[in-house]
Amino acid sequence: MNKQTRKKFLDTLLGGGLVAWLGAIIYPVARYLVPPRTPDINPDSLDVGKVADFPTNSAKIVRFGRKPAIVVRDKNDNFHALTAVCTHLDCTVQYKSDTEQIWCACHNGIYDLQGNNISGPPPRPLFQFKINFKNGKIFISRENMA
Repeated sequence: MNKQTRKKFLDTLLGGGLVAWLGAIIYPVARYLVPPRTPDINPDSLDVGKVADFPTNSAKIVRFGRKPAIVVRDKNDNFHALTAVCTHLDCTVQYKSDTEQIWCACHNGIYDLQGNNISGPPPRPLFQFKINFKNGKIFISRENMA
């Protein structure tokens, strides 16, 4: 190998390394700046599961578009569906089966199963979803939302 060939080889090697390094920097930045494609993020209706998936006096939190919803089956086997976001500071609420209430752990806000705020700092009630049953499945929809 003569000097000219060795120098050209090293230049090519260093140039390729530089291109790879720039790609390793630019690619993640570009992926961060370009948002991913998302399917319909604001559905009007959602299949939340089978009736049999909900034992008596239990609840399940499901994703309804961008925000969570809570579906509750109370002690009398009645179903309730509400937004699962506290109206005080947007914390996610949970179902307390011992008191049959919706509870926000952030500031001890309490709602009844119709979404009415009954104690704590929440200023407004939770929005209720309409519940439909079809072929043993539960569907919630936005028809009752204000």
